[in-house]
Amino acid sequence: MMWLPLLGLVIGILLGLLTDWRIPSEYANYLSIAVLAAFDTLIGGIRAHLQNIYDEHVFVSGFFFNIILATSLAFLGVHLGVDLYLAAVFAFGVRLFQNIAVIRRILLTKWLESRQKNRL
Repeated sequence: MMWLPLLGLVIGILLGLLTDWRIPSEYANYLSIAVLAAFDTLIGGIRAHLQNIYDEHVFVSGFFFNIILATSLAFLGVHLGVDLYLAAVFAFGVRLFQNIAVIRRILLTKWLESRQKNRL
């Protein structure tokens, strides 16, 4: 079922490219946080799949929880007059790079192991 997040990503990108729908500028912070949270969840799902611990329920609940939490933090920050969305950007950015680093290590290890097996 790992194809489901990738299918959603492809459909979303295609819809974004094929439509002429504009987001009002006052929602730009909310949208950027939501996209970053969704991308973080997608990369986390890929990492979990590569580690053989992927759970569809955890993925879907994490997807929506991350988006709701991040946009709520941005909303609260706007009403308090503080850029709290930057905390979400920092948190998701750190997690994103950590997950990408783990994915890189897993893929590199698998590639080196398969290369070693082919030599024998």
